[in-house]
Amino acid sequence: MKYKTRPSQWIIAPEGEPTFSEHATRITIEDEAAGEFVQVEQENGIIQIDTTEWPTLRAAIDHAIDQCRDDG
Repeated sequence: MKYKTRPSQWIIAPEGEPTFSEHATRITIEDEAAGEFVQVEQENGIIQIDTTEWPTLRAAIDHAIDQCRDDG
């Protein structure tokens, strides 16, 4: 049997802050026996994204980001 290492989790946090920081975002590939999906977790909640919905969700998020006002 052959084994392979596969990254399945990433943590995005402000530089210098620990992985458990309240400002950290954890992104993981999950599978609950119905196929893989991406889970995005922050201190206040979890979002689970099926691979088939990602293109539409990404487009909506990109559009929302483009509509944000730049006050800085």
